[in-house]
Amino acid sequence: MNEKTDKFSLKRDLGFFPALSTVMGLVIGGGVFFKISSVTAATGSASLTIFVWLLAGFITINAGLTVAELASAIPVAGGIYKYIEYIYGKVPAFLLAWAQSVIYYPAGISALSIIFATQVMNLCNISSTWQIPIAISLAIFLYLVNLLGAKVGATIQTVALIAKLIPIALIIIVGIFTPSSNSISLFPITSGSHANFWSSLGGGLLATMFAFDGWMNVGSLAGEMKRPEKDLAKSIIVGLFAITLIYVLISFVFIKELPFHLIPGNQNAASESAIRIFGEVGGKIVTIGILISVFGSVNGYTMTGARVPYVLGTDDEIVFSKFFGKLTKNTRVPANAGLVQTVIAIAMIFMGSFDYLTDMLVFVMWIFSVMMFIGVFILRKKEPELTRPYKINFYPIPPIIALAGGAYIIISTLFRQPGLAAMGIGITLLGLPVYYIHYFNKKRSL
Repeated sequence: MNEKTDKFSLKRDLGFFPALSTVMGLVIGGGVFFKISSVTAATGSASLTIFVWLLAGFITINAGLTVAELASAIPVAGGIYKYIEYIYGKVPAFLLAWAQSVIYYPAGISALSIIFATQVMNLCNISSTWQIPIAISLAIFLYLVNLLGAKVGATIQTVALIAKLIPIALIIIVGIFTPSSNSISLFPITSGSHANFWSSLGGGLLATMFAFDGWMNVGSLAGEMKRPEKDLAKSIIVGLFAITLIYVLISFVFIKELPFHLIPGNQNAASESAIRIFGEVGGKIVTIGILISVFGSVNGYTMTGARVPYVLGTDDEIVFSKFFGKLTKNTRVPANAGLVQTVIAIAMIFMGSFDYLTDMLVFVMWIFSVMMFIGVFILRKKEPELTRPYKINFYPIPPIIALAGGAYIIISTLFRQPGLAAMGIGITLLGLPVYYIHYFNKKRSL
């Protein structure tokens, strides 16, 4: 393993602050503005809403620290795909890549495109019949934009990062000090009357996790840090703690500004809160900033998602490998992989709502997350001599917390949303015949 690690080692030039900004940039996306509607719908109370944001942050910090050990021990390009492959073999790794290609990235594109369309309709006061056309147009437009090259996509990401931080800061800073007639009770922590406490907790946790989406990638920083043994844990803890604080504060402001009963299911809660805080004109300006942020999030999924089937194609691990592994002549972009991803995303725009799509992608990815947490225990036992530039402090407490949190999310979803869970698992398992058809065709051609 060490020889392989040395051969594929990444350049180690990241210090603490670049790593910290990368952690925050990876995680903060469109969910910070729009998941409040589904979180409150699941919890039914202000107290449980704030609590699930805190709990989700606590679980995510421990999950990030756990995956960071894997990343430091297996510091090769490919991230969680390579961790799963190293621990469990090629078939589970392929299923992960398959799930990312047909569920995770397309669902992210479609869900956020729906949100973008909803906000455009709200901002411009146009009919809801425009939602699907606007969402589809955005998905197609960003696919075409990314054909211009990775540099163009990266520029959009930079602009969107600034755009999303400005409305977040304004809403929190001004919103906290703006007087409100709404009273908020944070203790005792109770669920609404619509469901029991544990069911509400599970639904709230699942909803919050889309806002923390991106945490699985923070571990990949280990291979690029100067001192991962000192700075990795610090950047993850500080970064995810800061993100949790931001999510708690902005959720508090939303609940403070809007009567609680107006938030559940209301995808315009962020813009309506902004209008109450800043007035009609100021609120619309903040809403434009939110739109740019969502635009950047869709671009992020579009840009990174196409690389997964492309890698499968170049490694000859999927049917039609040559098709998926093809790059554009001048800009060297995986156009065919991106096209298929966009087609799937458009199909998902027709089939589901924002919350349904995000819940499905979170559920499926947490199954693989739990596999990674278990993988830390497996490697500790099977390969104790493996070089680990970063080792989890207070082991085995963080991976146990991460494992317990992940298991709760999965089990709760199976009971609360069995149809969604069955669809997610079913689509993932469809990857098995795809894998073996290609595998036997390859063997036959040898």
